[in-house]
Amino acid sequence: MPTPPSRIETFVVADSEGGRLDRFLVHHLSGCSRRQARLAIDAGAVLVNGRPGRKGQAVQSGDVVCADRTACAGTLTGQADLELPILYADAALIAVDKPAGMPTVALRADDRGTVANYLLAAYPELRGIGASAFECGLAHRLDTATSGVLVAGRTAEAWRHLRAQFRRRQIDKLYLAVVAGEVLCPGTLRLPIAHQPRRRRRMCVCRQPEQAVNLGARPAITRYRPLRRLRGATLLAIRIPTGVRHQIRVHLASFGHPLLGDTLYGDASAAGASPRLLLHAARLGLAHPIDGRRVIVRSQLPADFQAAVPA
Repeated sequence: MPTPPSRIETFVVADSEGGRLDRFLVHHLSGCSRRQARLAIDAGAVLVNGRPGRKGQAVQSGDVVCADRTACAGTLTGQADLELPILYADAALIAVDKPAGMPTVALRADDRGTVANYLLAAYPELRGIGASAFECGLAHRLDTATSGVLVAGRTAEAWRHLRAQFRRRQIDKLYLAVVAGEVLCPGTLRLPIAHQPRRRRRMCVCRQPEQAVNLGARPAITRYRPLRRLRGATLLAIRIPTGVRHQIRVHLASFGHPLLGDTLYGDASAAGASPRLLLHAARLGLAHPIDGRRVIVRSQLPADFQAAVPA
């Protein structure tokens, strides 16, 4: 099994951040536990002002902390008992079909049951590829409750190429969703989206420019088109050039048409109308990282989605 590459993060301790070195690391490094921070310090993977950090050491304002975040985060374990359909695979790309209910990436070294755990077992070369130690090459994410296409880069170069396409809005993302109520015409929603101030797990639209600035909102564009009228609902085709957390769910709920099965943003009627969130990533179009050719990956509607659609 290959050794994860060293990924050095450098921090300057702010006036309000003095205290134990291990706690400082937990605060600044995603997925780093107190135990793993201490192990990394003992292993010499953390420097304070150019010198190896010490167990129990306190940091002060102005100190420069350099840490190998791979060592601080720990090592994710692959799960050979997980099985996911492979939609596409070559030397640079892997696309899998994620079921509803499975998290995309692990957040901590001891997480299990994620797409990342599966990929690491099936493709060990993915260890260490990505922006975090636990991404295993995944170039984007789907909500845990959402099903459909997920793509990963098999090399660091391929992953960077994919991420650049996402940042430049060059990825064609098509979703299918069932929303409450009747949607008669296609349209575009452009309200920026931010974390709710007191409920960080939830997102919200910002209708006023001042609110967007104060909350650090991100631009979000959701284009929708009605495909079929259902009993008290509408099947939509949705494209999102942007990729903000919970974007489709938040935008459609703000428009008065929450997704069926959405317990986070839907009202009681919409949330209880389906045993799963009726949102599916049906197609992903991208430029191949090596030769630039167009690659289109499709995922069929899963059986649990079809069974939950109102007749």
